[in-house]
Amino acid sequence: MTDELAADLTVGLNTAVSTARPPRVWIASLVSTVVTLPLALLAFFFAGLSPMACDSCAEAEAHRFDASFDPAWTVFNCGLALALITLMASWVLGRRRPPAGLALAALAPGVVVLAVLLFMSLVDWP
Repeated sequence: MTDELAADLTVGLNTAVSTARPPRVWIASLVSTVVTLPLALLAFFFAGLSPMACDSCAEAEAHRFDASFDPAWTVFNCGLALALITLMASWVLGRRRPPAGLALAALAPGVVVLAVLLFMSLVDWP
């Protein structure tokens, strides 16, 4: 009798452990959101102000700057969109696959930094 009771208790515990999701997996996504969104907003603000860097440029420098700024701006905006997609995926996958959600949450601020670095390197600054 006690062996059957112990076996039932073990099966019940194993079922409860396997169906419960890990506690607090959403904290990584929350921290990533608190870091990524202000960082992206700040980066967007300063990248948007960067055309003023060539207000007093000569005509040849202004043409070089404008020719390099347009594709760099597109790459920058695509990088910010990728960071937002990464952030949303970390929330979604954090519930289903916690390790993947954690990795994406850690990756999202890095994508913003990568977008800024790409933008800065693609623009032909005066």
